[in-house]
Amino acid sequence: MRFLEKTIAKFSVKYLQILNEKGQCNEKLKPKLSKEQLLQLYESMILMRAFDEKALKLQRQGRLGTYASLRGQEACQAGSAFLFEKQDLIFPAFREHGVFLIRGTPPEMLFQFWAGDEQGMQIPQNCNMFSVAITVGAQPLHAVGAAISFSLQKKPAATITYFSDGATSTGDFHEAMNFAGVFKAPCIFICQNNQYAISLPVKEQTASQTIAQKALAYGFEGIQVDGNDVFAVWKATLAALKKARAGRGPTLIECFTYRLGDHTTSDDAKKYRKESEVLAWQKKDPIERLKKYLQKKKLWNPMYEIKVRRKSESAVEQAVQKAESIPPEQPENIFKYIFKELTPELKEQQESLQKNEA
Repeated sequence: MRFLEKTIAKFSVKYLQILNEKGQCNEKLKPKLSKEQLLQLYESMILMRAFDEKALKLQRQGRLGTYASLRGQEACQAGSAFLFEKQDLIFPAFREHGVFLIRGTPPEMLFQFWAGDEQGMQIPQNCNMFSVAITVGAQPLHAVGAAISFSLQKKPAATITYFSDGATSTGDFHEAMNFAGVFKAPCIFICQNNQYAISLPVKEQTASQTIAQKALAYGFEGIQVDGNDVFAVWKATLAALKKARAGRGPTLIECFTYRLGDHTTSDDAKKYRKESEVLAWQKKDPIERLKKYLQKKKLWNPMYEIKVRRKSESAVEQAVQKAESIPPEQPENIFKYIFKELTPELKEQQESLQKNEA
């Protein structure tokens, strides 16, 4: 009898950066983007930042509830969301305000939701997005299920799910990855690795060198990109979508980025992060990075900046006014959207509510 010891497989994980923090770009690697597309990317990121800043102010004024800032992660969302087609279905977490805006969700609806009014998550059908998922790591399973249904229907569409590094520590995430690999589901997993699951750093969440490599265990490709580089995110997402639509299965994209703000408005990141760390990442700001590139291409000037910022701020202010003028959700509506037919317990609760309101 012969015994063997041999290597049966070797794996590697690619890293992609095209545009660095100095605005220097590898033009050979850069995706083909028109002048209009470049400006659209920049303007969308400015709008995200304006929305985010206003939301933080409203929360401090007591006009919104707990809010999760996206500051620092704009490139992850702008660099991916513009590539999705109408039939694609998106499953966000709770920090994807930029994806909602790009997909066409009216900003006033987002303000409604974060103010505690669930009417804000009655997503318009043409947006083709699921509502905010507060439960960490739950939505990848939904995305994979929908992707498998697309395959069974031979529908030329993909699903995309966003989540953070913290979600990769949940069982739901690994179940979703396993099903996606087995069924070659047309699903794109976009992990915005912002370095912290609330206060827990990545190094204490996983012994893996990267999050991207977790895909290898499930039989498909994982790639790590500079999440503050909108071009790298765009290129990786485009490749993943082409592969999914061609029936060649899922992809995990790890966008290596940083959450510049607190986890939510209920958090104080100063308790667990050094100021020097935050300052170092501020120099890698995705908006400033793209701005430097546009300057070099003579597509940016101070007057353009003023115009874009004023337009974004005006749109945000109008959205706040609309959101706060909409009548609040009626309590009885809580019974309308859970079951097709109310259970006996829910009927009893509904009758109790009606008596108390009478």
